[in-house]
Amino acid sequence: MIKTEFGIIDKIEFKKDYKYEPERYNCVFIDDDTYIDDWWIRLSTMKTYFHCMERPSIALDRWGITLIPPESLATFQDIVISDYRINSDNHLVELAEKIKIAIENNKFMIHFGV
Repeated sequence: MIKTEFGIIDKIEFKKDYKYEPERYNCVFIDDDTYIDDWWIRLSTMKTYFHCMERPSIALDRWGITLIPPESLATFQDIVISDYRINSDNHLVELAEKIKIAIENNKFMIHFGV
């Protein structure tokens, strides 16, 4: 399994260049190879930032760090919960719950690629 990790940023820092710190953001993980390729077209509709708020982009930085703003989380949540494999993969359930918490608290999420 090649892990890709997702967490919640408690307070976004607009000038910060984010580094790999999955423990700091209480990350959950999914298998990159199993899911991200299948989701790519839909992920490409999400507004994101790569490494810092000064680098707007779309989708996920597969080999780097992505900041997912609150306005993109509903799309991300729909991608995750509409995947039929959520019924058999606890990692997807954990990710869906993490997204739900971020949405409820209007927080950014952080993604650490492979």
